[in-house]
Amino acid sequence: MPLNQIFRGQPRAMPALLAAVAASLCLSACVVAPLPGPPPAQYQGYQGEPEVVAPVAPPAPYAEAITVAPAPGYIWIGGFWSWGGGRYAWNAGHWERPRPGYRWAPRSWAQGPHGWHQRGGRWER
Repeated sequence: MPLNQIFRGQPRAMPALLAAVAASLCLSACVVAPLPGPPPAQYQGYQGEPEVVAPVAPPAPYAEAITVAPAPGYIWIGGFWSWGGGRYAWNAGHWERPRPGYRWAPRSWAQGPHGWHQRGGRWER
């Protein structure tokens, strides 16, 4: 049935319907994206790994459930927040076999010039 027959005798209903249809079509194409900003600066980090700089502080670490080690002697490498694409993302912890003569230095964030600097986790002597 044509719309003009449906709304016969209700002249104000047609513009309201058309406005609602137009608004729903326009709003269905909206995309939520991070605010534009300068790309994170890259600095040389430990052992040639780039150091990431974020404009805002990282969230508090998650309290992770540490599973059973896959074998005796393995150590737990805790999860960390990484920065990329204009937002933080959580990277879950995992088990690793230790390197003889080394200790694990976890990833860390420190406030510095131009924002928050992430230093990658690494094995240290």
